[in-house]
Amino acid sequence: MTSTRSASGNVLRSEYQKSVAAYWNNEKDPVNLLLGDVDGLYHHHYGIGEVDPSVLEGPQETENERIIAEMHRLETAQSEVLLDHLGAVSPGDRLLDAGCGRGGTSIMAGERFGCQVDGVSISEQQVEFANRQAALRGLSDRVRYHFRNMLDTGFETGGYRGIWNNESTMYVDLRELFAEHARQLEFGGRYVTITGCYNDVTGGRSKAVSQIDQHYTCNIHRRSEYFQAMTENNLVPISVVDLTALTIPYWELRARSSVATGIEGPFLTAYREGSFHYLLIAADRV
Repeated sequence: MTSTRSASGNVLRSEYQKSVAAYWNNEKDPVNLLLGDVDGLYHHHYGIGEVDPSVLEGPQETENERIIAEMHRLETAQSEVLLDHLGAVSPGDRLLDAGCGRGGTSIMAGERFGCQVDGVSISEQQVEFANRQAALRGLSDRVRYHFRNMLDTGFETGGYRGIWNNESTMYVDLRELFAEHARQLEFGGRYVTITGCYNDVTGGRSKAVSQIDQHYTCNIHRRSEYFQAMTENNLVPISVVDLTALTIPYWELRARSSVATGIEGPFLTAYREGSFHYLLIAADRV
């Protein structure tokens, strides 16, 4: 499991994937790096939970530092909720973080469960960064990152107790993704995703959702497509949690921080108007 190449020998399968990989290979956004510097857990997702009001009440000269730390706390809380939904995991199990980014959630899983964790990304820079972080925390023996395509990892069939996508499904075709996950999960294994999806009830992508797509070079899926694609691939949802209201405070705080990127407005608009949902879906492999 130490190879960094897909079994196909060709990790990047399309021009689109090459463009996404290039984006993340070159990305050095403070919104990811400064937050990760707080405690060495580097996330590439958003946060949930109520903001501690004391963050906005202290001295003005240290307010931004407090905001950064609070945003990081909320992002870590999001990962904790995801891991909570993996169910019972023992040290002898294996987990897969599909679209792992710089590896924060994988490290949390390795520390929490004491099991083997593999992370995969099509960004070589992310993989190298994440492996360094695992080494710094003394976890290289059980948390490993690989330059592989989550649609075709080359990992063995039925080898994983749990698999998750933490805000990475919008870069791939869901039916291809869930077919690969179903292949890799053992019978009764658990799949969890936290994702943004557009609301079928309000129609197609709203202007705000389209702005998010453009900003991140992604393709946000409609809500119903997740459940259709899961059903087609022997993944049966057992829990669906609407996190939309819980993520709005994070975005409001981020909008007033030094690491705001300008995409905060579209996110808040989309959530508040109901055209965009932030969901957790947990499903069992049957």
